[in-house]
Order: sequence, then C-alpha cells, then structure tokens
Amino acid sequence: MINNYKVLAIVPARGGSKGIPRKNIKMLIDKPLIAWTIEEAKKSKFIDKLIVSTDDTEIAKISKEWGAEVPFLRPAELAQDDTPGIDPILHALEYFPEYEYIVVLQPTSPLRLAEDIDGAIDLCVKNNHKFCVSVAESKAIPEWMFQINEQGILKPIINNNFPYQRQKAKKPFLLNGAVYVGQREALLKNRSFLSSETIAYLMPKDRSIDIDDINDFEWCEFFLRNKNVH
Repeated sequence: MINNYKVLAIVPARGGSKGIPRKNIKMLIDKPLIAWTIEEAKKSKFIDKLIVSTDDTEIAKISKEWGAEVPFLRPAELAQDDTPGIDPILHALEYFPEYEYIVVLQPTSPLRLAEDIDGAIDLCVKNNHKFCVSVAESKAIPEWMFQINEQGILKPIINNNFPYQRQKAKKPFLLNGAVYVGQREALLKNRSFLSSETIAYLMPKDRSIDIDDINDFEWCEFFLRNKNVH
C-alpha cells in the first residue's frame, strides 16, 4: 500500500512461446525465469497482492511454489500469439476491483530489482500521474534509422535534420518492458499504459534486458554468471 492506495501486481505469463519454447519457466542460472520477477516483487514495500496470469498449469504450479498467487487460469482466447498485451491485464482486473493501482511485471525482465518496482510506483503515485513506465537510454538514434524500399534505397524513418554527430542528436529512450504502473480507472478507460500523461521511470541499462529470443537469454545468463548473482 502507498498513500492508502492498494496496489495489485500482475505477472503475465502464457504457456506458448515461439522464440524460446516454455520461456517463462526455462531455467535461468538456478531458477525458472519467472521466479526472478516473483522474488523481486515479493520484496516490494508497496505491492499488496502479487498474482500470475497464465493459461498454463505448469507455470501456475511453479509460480505458486515461488510465492505468487494464481487465482485463476487465463482463458485460452487470451493467450494467443496475437492477443493484445493489455487484454489479459483487463481480464485480471475483473477479479480484483478493490485495488487502486495496477503494476504489470513481465517475466522477460529478470534483472529488474524491487527498487525499480517501488521507484516507479512511488513516482506515479506521489506525483499523481495516471501512468508510469520504465525506460532505458538507447544507443540507437532515431534520426540514423532507415527503412529499405523495394528498390533497395534507404529511406529515413524520421524526416528531419540529420545529426552527423551523436552528441548533437536528441537523447533517445526505449521502453524496457520491466515495470508498468497505472491508476485502475485510467487504465480501464485508456486500455494502455501509454498516453499523453505517461511519466518515465529511468532504469540503468544493466537491469533493462528484455528477453525475446535465445540470444537475449544466453546473454542474460552470461551477465549473471559474471556478476555472480544467483
């Protein structure tokens, strides 16, 4: 709880995964991927309830073993490859109408810490913002990004002045997928954590990996082993 507001944390974890089969429960060092998120969420000062939304009985079992609640199994139609990410969140909210703030923690961000979770919640609530999402500074400069047309010609994605020096380019930030915070009523209305009123919580790059494919997974494992974190 924060400022007398109750906080619900949701970890979305469907069973299907094309990039890495059974990704959410694949062992990362010495515990399943999803366990890294559950453990940090349980350290939060502000989270009142932590649930996992999954369609998969094995993920549900493992999530419970690591200390999360699994109050329901997500309907199969909300666990498809093309299911919008917000739909399982809105589905979960139907079960818990008493929580004023919602936090979404994707299991594919195993390096995020409890201090990141609480920092984003604190930033959102104390400044009375409707939404807060975590970001990290990006090396990619949008003005240096191009598409290739059918003739093989480079076409700039952003049509404005080309900065020939990195120092002259605007500093870009990328959604890192680690923490999403929103006021319940605003989220139900907007159906997204991104709006003209969304505030950014800046995270360091070394905690901002978002595991999408096996290369990300192996890099994360290498990073953790070299930091001797487990």
